Amino acid sequence: MIELVSAGRCVACDKCVHVCPTDVFDPGADGIPVIARQDDCQTCFLCEAYCPVDALFVAPQTHPLPDRPDEAGLHESGLLGSYRAAIGWGRGRTPGAALVPVVPLRDETGGRKP
Repeated sequence: MIELVSAGRCVACDKCVHVCPTDVFDPGADGIPVIARQDDCQTCFLCEAYCPVDALFVAPQTHPLPDRPDEAGLHESGLLGSYRAAIGWGRGRTPGAALVPVVPLRDETGGRKP
């Protein structure tokens, strides 16, 4: 579930606002998106994946955490933007698809492998 929008990292691009399939965010008056409907979050991670500056944290739980996560702690632990890093989105990262080993589906004669 979406837990944090980092005001210090956010560049006010509103990508998270536009990609969220359940309309969790509202554009903020200062340009920083506001988590307006957290209970509507489906934990799909699209907002975190599309954030170009790793300013979002989506917890894998499908319910709000009992305590709001500490931004400094998330940053130090490497969790802030970690989903985007794991899938390889962003400059200097290896795309996740490039990490999957190629498995031949047919043998050299063109027949299917058992």
